[in-house]
Amino acid sequence: MEIAVIGTGYVGLVTGAGLADFGNDVVCVDIDVKKIEALRNGAIPIYEPGLDTLVSKNVAEKRLRFTTNLSEAIVRARAIFIAVGTPPRADGSADLRYVEEVARSIAEHMNGPKLIITKSTVPIGTGKMIEKIIAESGTSHKASVVSNPEFLREGSAIEDFMKPDRVVIGASDDEAAELMKEIYAPLHSLEIPFVVTNVESSELIKYAANGFLATKITFINEIAQVCERVGANVQDVAIGMGLDSRIGPKFLQAGPGFGGSCFPKDTSAMADISRRHGYEFQIMEAVLRVNADIKERMVGKIVDALGGDVKGKTIGILGLAFKPETDDMRDSPTIPIIKGLQKKGATIRAYDPQAVENAKAFFENVTYCDTAYTTAEGCDALVIATEWNEFRALNLERVKTALRTPVIVDLRNVYDRVRMRGEGFQYFSVGRADDMRRKRRH
Repeated sequence: MEIAVIGTGYVGLVTGAGLADFGNDVVCVDIDVKKIEALRNGAIPIYEPGLDTLVSKNVAEKRLRFTTNLSEAIVRARAIFIAVGTPPRADGSADLRYVEEVARSIAEHMNGPKLIITKSTVPIGTGKMIEKIIAESGTSHKASVVSNPEFLREGSAIEDFMKPDRVVIGASDDEAAELMKEIYAPLHSLEIPFVVTNVESSELIKYAANGFLATKITFINEIAQVCERVGANVQDVAIGMGLDSRIGPKFLQAGPGFGGSCFPKDTSAMADISRRHGYEFQIMEAVLRVNADIKERMVGKIVDALGGDVKGKTIGILGLAFKPETDDMRDSPTIPIIKGLQKKGATIRAYDPQAVENAKAFFENVTYCDTAYTTAEGCDALVIATEWNEFRALNLERVKTALRTPVIVDLRNVYDRVRMRGEGFQYFSVGRADDMRRKRRH
């Protein structure tokens, strides 16, 4: 099938490359001329393990190409995936201007029946909005609107696309659902579950899934706070919870709160959607509030580890991206943590294996380093903020020698407390009660 994927951001590029690998003829479209030229030359604008190999393979086999010519792509395609950005507005609602622009372009250039698929995360009612735009254009051609939400984890996106937990299809008619099954035909042989429903239910599934996962993360972070106060260990509590088959072990790692391109945006949008329909989603509102508070608590934890005052002190930050195996800085917990420490007078040195260039747009007066060890040089404390694998196996003697004072604040609970203290560090982590016996500031 000839397919156009409009938008070459994270979702669009992974989707385009994945669909091409399924045997479809795919063209990825973007208005950014420089990005398209870079993609044509084999340069991938984002860091995602395996994506460069997948793109180059399908370009070489002539199943994948890149263009800025939107009208031509629409005319040639039978199926059109909309994968443009839906950034959050100040009130938490999704900004659909780019989706609307694409819908109008499709309506303008329709030359036959089109399958129009929203891959972007969009609020409930977006499918109806697209249908209305097409209908008001006066075209005589049939447009079937489908919701096909993505469930891609950054750092594991290729695996998630090729072997997903499920494929959700929200279709406006039976023919559209069958065409979607044809597009995803290789997944049938893997016995991947297909959830076929109406458009509105499909649009809600993505928000409901991310909202629940964000709630699970927030819950264990609240449990961590209780653990520190009652003498419990959050890692043991999480194991005990996760072994319950009704709960499961995933998303029960305590830390500095969730970030990234999905959870903050989708939880805000879920709360906004509910408000707009006359309902206060109290759990989602609490998740948003608590997640913001957790980041402030992390600032307090670092300050307390340095005796209650960081003014004039130098702090090294290991990890800037919101999670490992990505260069994504969107809503990373490190943003409020670093800014909070700077506001209290600290000097910041930082290192991340992939996100340094992206981080420069978020911070001022940060010294960026090229290794964990150069980051530690002369610091009064070293903070593990993102659990990259290289931070799990540091040469601790080398780290201690580089630091001015042997203080490590492990916001991801990467290291064993007994070992760290045996190595001569003042070691502090999250939700493990005997890390610190101090006056609590938060």
